[in-house]
Amino acid sequence: MKTVAIVGGGASGLVAAIAAAERVRDLGIRAEVVIYEGDERVGRPILATGNGRCNFSNSQLAVEKYRNAEFVRKAYDCLEDPECDEPAHQVMGFLESCGLEWREESDGRRYPLANKASVVVDVLRAAAARLDVHMQCGKAVKAVEPPRGEGKRFTLRMEDGVFERADVVVVSCGGRALKSLDVEGLRRTVQRPVLGPLRVVDADIPFVRELDNIRVRCDVMLLRGKPGVQECLASESGELMFRKYGVSGICVFDLSRIAEVGDVLRIDLLKADELDRAENYLLARRAELVTRFGERLTCADMLRGLVLPRVSEALLKRAGMKEEDVCDKARAKKLAELLTRLNLEVAGIGDADICQVQRGGFSVEQFDPATLQATAVPGLFATGEALDVDGPCGGYNLHWAWASGLLAGHAAAEHANLHSKGETRHIATGEGDSR
Repeated sequence: MKTVAIVGGGASGLVAAIAAAERVRDLGIRAEVVIYEGDERVGRPILATGNGRCNFSNSQLAVEKYRNAEFVRKAYDCLEDPECDEPAHQVMGFLESCGLEWREESDGRRYPLANKASVVVDVLRAAAARLDVHMQCGKAVKAVEPPRGEGKRFTLRMEDGVFERADVVVVSCGGRALKSLDVEGLRRTVQRPVLGPLRVVDADIPFVRELDNIRVRCDVMLLRGKPGVQECLASESGELMFRKYGVSGICVFDLSRIAEVGDVLRIDLLKADELDRAENYLLARRAELVTRFGERLTCADMLRGLVLPRVSEALLKRAGMKEEDVCDKARAKKLAELLTRLNLEVAGIGDADICQVQRGGFSVEQFDPATLQATAVPGLFATGEALDVDGPCGGYNLHWAWASGLLAGHAAAEHANLHSKGETRHIATGEGDSR
């Protein structure tokens, strides 16, 4: 009997196991699918996605937003339905076949109808159980060694020193698990957390600390270069939250994918696009308020009703103004600049534990995008976060997990079928390390 081993029981690993088991059943071959998961249960990483709601896909995927986009495009092309323009249409069909009901919200974001990530985990666990996928939980794989000769098998070395054999291996772990996994024959890029909050330089810390946990709606630009010749690399719009160490929020998470130390976050609290527009707006606002408050209109009066009181206090302090200062035209212009050009210098990722994705992993050039098999190691596949692929918030990364799991799971079963010779499964316990 052949063994298809899935290393990691997260989103892509679960789907790879289900897809492989379905294909094994359809092909009628003697093979078993085994998930090796270091945690006590499979699927746990899914539970934290989308703030517990699980934004599992998006109907408006822009493939060019992925890292290594051309590789992702080729993979998604293999899952297209000629009668549907939606990228990787088979993903939705697969999830629906597992019993998942869903709904679509703004910007194409898809969530389970029950609005809980646990529902997604439940249907995947149930599908795996129906197909007799073996769950080896609490068994962390520390090394994957390729066959040492013709007709030999892969060796999976466990954390406790025990090893097991497999005919086909799908590496589906990411994050810390991937960092500690040694896979012979594959190159990998350095891993680092992305899709998370950003820390700002010490000079900006007093300002952001005063606004800790305050949320604002704004536009944010990411600038790089020397003052005066800065290039805008990207911009996002949405809710931003100040933290003691910097800033957070979905718009910041997306910018964190390309932000580097020394870059500048330019926050526009007025969403005015241009400084002239902001100045005209505030001067008109000042003129209107002066008719009601008189020429003794203060800076606090000017900002009251425009921004939150704590934001007003912090902005005036940053501008070197007092609340009781008269808001003349010069101060109104200065406030317009601060409100639309609130610059914070990036010092790095703010809290790695909050980051949704670990960038890096196996270099995609080593894999066939149609099957996700390593070209130099036949029988070895990779999915999800194990590959150097990541996308923005909005369902991109889970969609990649499902899609890559489908491709690799189907291909892994096909590989097992192609090389099936009727061998029986062998579980080694440390003796007779013959490969």
